[in-house]
Parts: sequence; C-alpha cells; structure tokens
Amino acid sequence: MTQAGPADATSPLGSVDKALLTLDALGRAGARGVSLATLAAEVGANKSTLHRTLAALRHRGYAEQAHDGTYRLGPAVLALSSTFLAEENLPALLRPALEALCHEVDELVHLGVLAGREVVYLDKVEPQRAVRVWSAVGRRRPAATTALGRALLAAGPLRDGPPDDAVLAAYAGTDTSTARLREVLAEAHRTGVAAETEENETGIACVAVALLRAGRPVAAVSLTAPAERLTGDARTRRVAALRDVLPAHLPAGLTIPTA
Repeated sequence: MTQAGPADATSPLGSVDKALLTLDALGRAGARGVSLATLAAEVGANKSTLHRTLAALRHRGYAEQAHDGTYRLGPAVLALSSTFLAEENLPALLRPALEALCHEVDELVHLGVLAGREVVYLDKVEPQRAVRVWSAVGRRRPAATTALGRALLAAGPLRDGPPDDAVLAAYAGTDTSTARLREVLAEAHRTGVAAETEENETGIACVAVALLRAGRPVAAVSLTAPAERLTGDARTRRVAALRDVLPAHLPAGLTIPTA
C-alpha cells in the first residue's frame, strides 16, 4: 500500500482516514506485527480510539491480533488484493501500461494469462504502423510456443529449478520439443525476458516479460514485431522498453523479473 501522511482536518472523514492509515502502518510492520502503543504513535491517534478502529478492522478480517498482543494485517487484505488483480480486471488496470509501451516502441503489445497449458490473450494495443499478424483478444495458444506463455512458465510453474523431462513434455506437447522448451525457459530465467522468433508465424517475432505480484506471475506482456525489428540494436531498444517503460506504469504491487 502507498504510505499516507498523518490524518488532519482536511480529511473528508476522519474515522475512515484513521482506519486507512492504520492499514498502511500494519502493512509496513509486516508479519512481525506492531504494538498498540507504537501503532498509535505512528498513526497519530490515542490508544483508546485506535483500539476501537482495530476492533472494527478485526471484525472484517482486515487486521488480527497475535498472542503477544501485537497487531498485523488480516487475511481479508490478501483477498481484496487478489480480487483487485483478478483476470477480469487486468485489461482495465494494465491498459495505461500497455499504451505507454506501444507509444514508446510503436509495436503491437499483448497482455496474456496462463490457463493450464495455454496462454489466453486478454488485451492488445495496436501500433500506428500496421503489423500483419493474426491477433485477437480471447485467442488461445499453447504456452510453450509463445513468448507470453514462456515468460509465464519461466516465472511460475517451471521456475523452481530445472524441471524434469516429464514435466517439460506435458507443457511442450506436440508443438515444440522438450529440449527446445528447456532451452528457452533457461534463457528466460537468465535474462528475465522470454522470446519467440517465427515459431508461430513466418516473419514475426515476440519478446515478453511476466508481471509478478509477491514473486508470482499474474500475467505477461509482449511486444510483437517483424523479425528484423527484433534483432541486434533494434531488439535491444525494445527489450529495454519492456524493462524500463512498462514497470513505470504498472499498478502498485506489480513488478517484472530482474535479469
């Protein structure tokens, strides 16, 4: 959560403001929790008032009290966060980031999520210059063959150490070999960027990064362009935009993998 300043007379509703400041403070305290006295000093409230605020937050599951008397965030905060970043909300939440990236590089930008062994395209932003590529929101493709899918697999189901051949084969299917999938995922682990060149359409290439929340992927964003614009210095500039422009426009709590 974004850290707020102390409550003051300009707040539209002081009691709500105190509750929000309390949530901010609990978030900063983390799992170790914080005492009532420390929390009162940080929020700028007397302990009796803050105790009532905490009682209301505990009633709704947004705060909880440990056996030692300290307070910390409750499970309802996680549920609220998960709802906010639910699949149906992602296109609206991420549209400004997709548009900023498209504006920066003038290439086709896609947003996708993992659905089993497939990637589903949730949104796209078209560049000023036309790109002759079959592209549609709602389209599904095997995750192993797309940059979006590879970014998601490398950051999610197949991220924890080298996967064995049986696991890789389940994702590879008939569209790519196990050896090829192992190679591209290793590269995505190493660089933080997944790629695909002319494996789906002749003359077309893609690069993609996963979008992470608490270290786990919730979606991925790709750039799609003619293959000649994703080689050499041109590729370097586009990958740099993925790494620099995209994170600057993501909602709070979302990050991309580091190289």
